Amino acid sequence: QVHLIESGGGAVQTGASLRLACATSVYSFRTYTMGWFRQDPEKGREFVAARASTGGTTYYADSVKGRFTISRDNAKNTVYLQMNRLKPEDTAVYYCAAGRGIMATETSAYDVWGQGTQVTVSS
Repeated sequence: QVHLIESGGGAVQTGASLRLACATSVYSFRTYTMGWFRQDPEKGREFVAARASTGGTTYYADSVKGRFTISRDNAKNTVYLQMNRLKPEDTAVYYCAAGRGIMATETSAYDVWGQGTQVTVSS
């Protein structure tokens, strides 16, 4: 059974940075597309960033482009989300996800999800 465990969330002020990490138990981690999504109580789960299994291709939501960076360390079976210049509208529970298909923004493209980590940004 595959597990994803997020960490690194917290409460910060506007303009601060956080780095989320997602450790996985996936045997063939390097073959998975990895994504980050977020959800707040008033919205559905929305796409944040994704990184392809190979080649380093990444894709970001417009709302985080230029501020967030997704990276992966295949040797450690871990994916990261570096979040800079945080804003109050970034407040949400952040979820890590793994998918066997091509890089995508839809939640349906991902097969395995973590439990989420809370990020709170105050003004």
